[in-house]
Amino acid sequence: MLKVKDLNIYYDNIHAIKDVNLEVKKGEIVCLIGANGAGKTSTLQSISGLIPKKSGQVLFEDKDITNTKAHMITKMKIAQVPEGRRVFTELSVKDNLRLGAYTIKESFEDMKKDIERIYDKFPILQERSDQKAGTLSGGEQQMLAMGRALMIRPRLLLLDEPSMGLAPLFVEKIFDVIKDLKSEGVTILLVEQNANLALKISDRAYVLETGEIVKEGFAKDLANDPDVKKAYLGS
Repeated sequence: MLKVKDLNIYYDNIHAIKDVNLEVKKGEIVCLIGANGAGKTSTLQSISGLIPKKSGQVLFEDKDITNTKAHMITKMKIAQVPEGRRVFTELSVKDNLRLGAYTIKESFEDMKKDIERIYDKFPILQERSDQKAGTLSGGEQQMLAMGRALMIRPRLLLLDEPSMGLAPLFVEKIFDVIKDLKSEGVTILLVEQNANLALKISDRAYVLETGEIVKEGFAKDLANDPDVKKAYLGS
């Protein structure tokens, strides 16, 4: 479904992403793990059209989307849940969800059904539907950010650090939803600091170090790789 070929990204004179190649097959969860500053977020943002690429190619279902604008990529049913959640704090929970559907221009009835679908996944959001998003806890805001992305009914979901800063109960809920999404046919590229959890729910994985892919393979194999265990799994 997704192929990234020889991707290079620069920030001024800093070569942040160096000839990265990765792919995500339809129906998979693929995780990208690495230390802070390794280039994980930059890789996701380049796929979704948020930052420019120096060179390389991004293909979605064999269509070249390398230089496609971010809002057009969203219309292709590629959604990103950003690191740090970035909800609209002064708007209500329900209005945040409505904005998630903005680019697909669905009818009021379809939007209403999609919001109900999000509430089924995250019941707490229904309880908080009229509250300002800024009053929610970190875990609730993460649920809202995911719900907002799901409003376009994505075929490819880019998740950037969904467990960051969350209490264990919220982390468990978020990862249960990720597994449910896979069972519903959503393809997922996951960037996650909790490598243990990420590898447990993923089909395949890539390890990124200082902008370069240094290891790749089946998630279960990388979870048992001595170098990965020492660097990322605390053992």
